[in-house]
Amino acid sequence: MKARHKRLGFLIVGLVVLGLAATLVLKALDSNLSYFFSPTEVAEHKAPENHVFRLGGLVQPGSLERGKELTVRFVVTDNAHEVKVAYTGILPDLFKEGQGVIAQGRMGPDGVFIADEVLAKHDENYMPPEVAEALEKGHQKGVADMAKGGKSL
Repeated sequence: MKARHKRLGFLIVGLVVLGLAATLVLKALDSNLSYFFSPTEVAEHKAPENHVFRLGGLVQPGSLERGKELTVRFVVTDNAHEVKVAYTGILPDLFKEGQGVIAQGRMGPDGVFIADEVLAKHDENYMPPEVAEALEKGHQKGVADMAKGGKSL
């Protein structure tokens, strides 16, 4: 076997190993990514069925229900659509109705978002950019629905 053929063989084996390593890294990253979705996007079925994602919006006033043990139920809205959320655990100190929230988890079979983690905004002036954008889109959609004679805000 010539030296040129050996180098070509090593090059091909190296490229195959590099491609396999890149595939494994991308697969690991994909399983750890969690994308942000607003209640409107969840209602439009844009959120993944069996994958963890973040849901953000405002906690709808009057929707907070404390159940047995540490289970809490509330509704997240972007002023256009609403998503029911169930969370078992201790809520952050700054969590309250009418405030911005981001919940990470997945949709349950009954259409309720099962949160593994709930994050509340950390001061009165800050709102996560994703939540602010989702609320703005929801507000625009609600105004458009009103103009068409649909549901009101």
